[in-house]
Amino acid sequence: MEHDHLYKIRHSLAHLLAMAALDKYPDAKLTIGPAIDNGFYYDIDFGANKVGEDDLKDLQKKMKKLIGQSLPFAPVEMSEAEAREYFKDNEYKMELIDGITERGETLTFYKTGDEFIDLCAGGHVENTSEIAADAFRLERVAGAYWRGDENNTMLTRIYGVAFENKTYLDEFDTMMREAEKRNHRKLGKELGLFSFSELVGGGLPLWSPQGTILRDQIDRFVQELRSKYGYQKVTIPHLAKKELYETSGHWNKYSEDLFKVSAKDTGLHGDDHDMYVLKPMNCPHHTQIYDSQPRSYRDLPQRYSDTTMVYRAEQSGELSGLTRVLSITQDDAHVFCRKNQLEQELENIWDIVHTFYGRFGFDKMKVRLSFRDPENPEKYIGDPSTWEWAEDTIRTIAERHDMEIIDGPGEAAFYGPKLDFMASDSIGRQHQVATIQLDANLPERFDLYCINEDGEQERILMIHAAIAGSLERFGAVLIEHTAGAFPFRFAPTQVSVIPVNTEAHGARATEVADALRVAGLRVEYDAENKDGMGKQVRHAKKHKHPYWIIIGDQDIENGVVTVESRDSGENQQLTLEQAIELFTTENQ
Repeated sequence: MEHDHLYKIRHSLAHLLAMAALDKYPDAKLTIGPAIDNGFYYDIDFGANKVGEDDLKDLQKKMKKLIGQSLPFAPVEMSEAEAREYFKDNEYKMELIDGITERGETLTFYKTGDEFIDLCAGGHVENTSEIAADAFRLERVAGAYWRGDENNTMLTRIYGVAFENKTYLDEFDTMMREAEKRNHRKLGKELGLFSFSELVGGGLPLWSPQGTILRDQIDRFVQELRSKYGYQKVTIPHLAKKELYETSGHWNKYSEDLFKVSAKDTGLHGDDHDMYVLKPMNCPHHTQIYDSQPRSYRDLPQRYSDTTMVYRAEQSGELSGLTRVLSITQDDAHVFCRKNQLEQELENIWDIVHTFYGRFGFDKMKVRLSFRDPENPEKYIGDPSTWEWAEDTIRTIAERHDMEIIDGPGEAAFYGPKLDFMASDSIGRQHQVATIQLDANLPERFDLYCINEDGEQERILMIHAAIAGSLERFGAVLIEHTAGAFPFRFAPTQVSVIPVNTEAHGARATEVADALRVAGLRVEYDAENKDGMGKQVRHAKKHKHPYWIIIGDQDIENGVVTVESRDSGENQQLTLEQAIELFTTENQ
């Protein structure tokens, strides 16, 4: 696929950053410098030099000077021997050359100006004059292990943002300022939704009562949508013997990322201690529920759902708020079905995804076809013909719907292709959200079948479906998408009842609060009115309650309540019955 122009700009800027770094630090060793979303980065070994954000201004100034020289980018031919001689003092480039040649791939190089040459697959502007010098910025410095392995050297990663012109950069800056206001870590603390504890450990969020209500309401909505299609809840333990994951293939692929528990010999396990694993995913457990009894074709589809935590040993440097955690709450479901039932089951899940995200106002959805990486078939299990059939089926389903489709080669799970849904939030950022995975390989590995009409064993298929996906990650996306102003049904507190004066209006306020609770609403009411009306109203606004009710003399005299809305900013006088009807309708 040919790279678009913006990609070429960003990739070219990565090379200019490398040139600027070498100009200032001649002994620096370059590693890799790709284009990424919104910009680019370059990982550099600066040796004994300490390079930080104070150095970015000088590097950026040098890059702009290079842009002004109208330097050409051009491919350069070098033999393997010439390349090894050219990069002999850079062990990182030598390692990359080793890998490329071992895979039987072609070495490619790009030259910028008269002197700078880098090992690179290409995708560049023809000349630096195509780059707007006022449309990029070096943003920050971070540490990054070479090839992501904590046993390797820690490199300095310099990030930049880049766009085609200054207008787009300004729009990006505006979006980022808004994003900072909406940061889920900041709002989560202000709204009292979750916290972290050093004693508990990083990446292990603690949810408050308010945050737990939000989580429960999200999950309840998912389960309501699933129940319409016959899903049944199951419950599984939080750990399993490693043999389960050896059978599924996860142990071979991800054993280093699993939390392992050695069971002390109790006399029940023989002479050897069994190795247990905190479950990193739920699908292997669910296969064993299916396999716990004989299944006739009349019993299919079997649809299991389970919202439960899984655990993955992320590196501490990769943990980030709720978006990257060690304990992940998945609203997970698996369908076990026959081939002739497959398309309808996929369509049903698609409908659940559409309804769920529509409820939260994610109107701009795309779907990514996450397929195999054709250049690295060894990363996947199963027969290539099975993969080809599964990918064709996934594509057929996607093309039936009026939704933009993007290709994602290399994004498949190791056991099957996926439909990954991509949602744009209220400030234009894109997030991967729900996923549907088609799996013909785990049923084969676990020998799952049904008895068909002819009395024969028939291999079945498996669909993996996560709607919210991770309640932690979706919680972060939702907090930032709504800026903490959750839809009425999902708001931890839906209505605040506030008397103007406790002595004069407290009895009526208590009556109203009790009636709202009986109607099934989540109500905040301070019967003692300790903080006074003004402070309580400010509290309701700060915590983004959808509604608050003020009760004063005229309200009691006229038999109404004054209902004020967070979203419209308006207030209206309603009878208590009318208010309950309004809230109940929004609570559906």
